[in-house]
Amino acid sequence: MSAANLSPRPWQLGGMRGFSLFWFGQLVSLLGTSMSRFALTIWAWEITGQATALALVAVFSFGPTVLMSPVAGALVDRLPRKLVIMLSDLAAGMATLVILGLYTTGNLQIWHLYVAGAFTGVFESFQFPAFSAAISTMLPKSQYGRANGMLSLTESASSIAAPVLAGLLLAVIGIGGILVIDAVTFVFAVSMVIFIVIPQPQRTTTDDGAVGSFWSEIVYGFRYILARPSLLGLQLAFLGSNFFGGIGMVLLAPMILARTGNNELALGSVQSAMGVGGVAGGLLLSAWGGPKRRVHGVLIGLGATGAAQAWLGFGQTIWMWSVAGFCFLVLIPILNGSNQAIWQAKVAPDVQGRVFAARRVFAQIVGPVGMAIAGPLADRLFEPAMQSGRTLANLLGPWFGTGPGAGMGLLMVVTGIAGIATGLAGYVAPAVRQAEDRLPDHDQAI
Repeated sequence: MSAANLSPRPWQLGGMRGFSLFWFGQLVSLLGTSMSRFALTIWAWEITGQATALALVAVFSFGPTVLMSPVAGALVDRLPRKLVIMLSDLAAGMATLVILGLYTTGNLQIWHLYVAGAFTGVFESFQFPAFSAAISTMLPKSQYGRANGMLSLTESASSIAAPVLAGLLLAVIGIGGILVIDAVTFVFAVSMVIFIVIPQPQRTTTDDGAVGSFWSEIVYGFRYILARPSLLGLQLAFLGSNFFGGIGMVLLAPMILARTGNNELALGSVQSAMGVGGVAGGLLLSAWGGPKRRVHGVLIGLGATGAAQAWLGFGQTIWMWSVAGFCFLVLIPILNGSNQAIWQAKVAPDVQGRVFAARRVFAQIVGPVGMAIAGPLADRLFEPAMQSGRTLANLLGPWFGTGPGAGMGLLMVVTGIAGIATGLAGYVAPAVRQAEDRLPDHDQAI
């Protein structure tokens, strides 16, 4: 018997109690991460004044996460998932310490954020398949929806307090102090994982390629999805939504800063309102468990988030941005939780690491592309076109306004409308619309 499957120590917790402890550690860690991200966003905007610079930070952070996912997924299925979670948290903490050292010595430059983001992104590629697969072995199927709601709640809850706390602490302890707090929260998260039990799944899948060389196990996740049109269709719907969302949402912070004259309080207020929406959505999903027909939560959610993104771009006041952002984040836990519950029910636990990693690639491979083109589109095309006196500004100015930020708002509206169409298109394909009926649950499959 492997060490991973030995009986737990008396002081270790399993089941929902163990998951709740793990959840709390991640909540604290994400609070620190969100605070440092907010502070560094303000720093990067003040240094460069360009949407492209902020978009590139997102590209370098997100791109490696997607590209490394297949390798990460295969390793998650081979290694103890508890160990994978701990190492990925520690690596992210190391990147924070490096940025802290550069900042305190006066050597921090914008390209350092790109490198640190890429390093962190590599290790974050392990977190999604490890977290998702851990739920399947720690909890019964009836609690998948609630557990996914709790995980969504961690990110949303940290978004409420982080902008406010970071805004207040910037004047007291500065960016350096906030980075120290971030590093401490990583240590706390790892400490919580020590006290929980994450069982390794028993081997149940006998498909050709599920067991073999490391390369064959990497490829297996893609073959698994390609062989099931319903799962592939779901991920293609997310692919379209993530592409348009990647273009639009990466512009939110620079748009608000441009329209408000670098008002940190305005940006923090909107982000906090979004965090409240995410908490509300997470609490709703945790209590409700999601719609009985999960696919409706996915497809309607995709269309509705596109509408909320368009509303964000159309808004010109803190009030409108806050309400739209609240609605956007209310929907995200229900959308992602519904999709996650489908996959956790249909895919056997012992191959979820590989399949979920391939799933991320299918859905998010175009996300970095959208983020990469968002900055140039905004800085070189949409922003100049919406300056006072230009033809497009004269035509659309009464609705979008003119001047700094107006072009980014227009681009958010255009991509939001495309997101609506992407979500609704899923209903046209029977394989997607009937996904839950066409695929048996993994514990019912013969």
